[in-house]
Amino acid sequence: MEQSELQPYLKAKLEKAKVQFERTIDCKHTEFDDLYPYISEQPQFFWYKRYVAWQELLTLVQMASDFEVNWEELFLKKQTIYIKKRILDAKVLDNWYEQSTADSAQ
Repeated sequence: MEQSELQPYLKAKLEKAKVQFERTIDCKHTEFDDLYPYISEQPQFFWYKRYVAWQELLTLVQMASDFEVNWEELFLKKQTIYIKKRILDAKVLDNWYEQSTADSAQ
């Protein structure tokens, strides 16, 4: 794959990984649910699939960095900070999305 094709490819993969991660935050169906339908009833499954989606996102960010693709433009500033810290915790899950103006005023 040539450099001119690599950047759009990695950005598309990053966008997909971001959507998958966000779907896990929202407890929505993801591709991971299809891989392991028999454990979806287990309470720890939701945390597990979040960690898998987070790791996929971090892996693609690392690849983008290795190929000097500007991945940060795909994320909010605070999301970029979370990604650079590489630690998935409740703070990341609770604050991943941009707060609305009404939330900020409180």
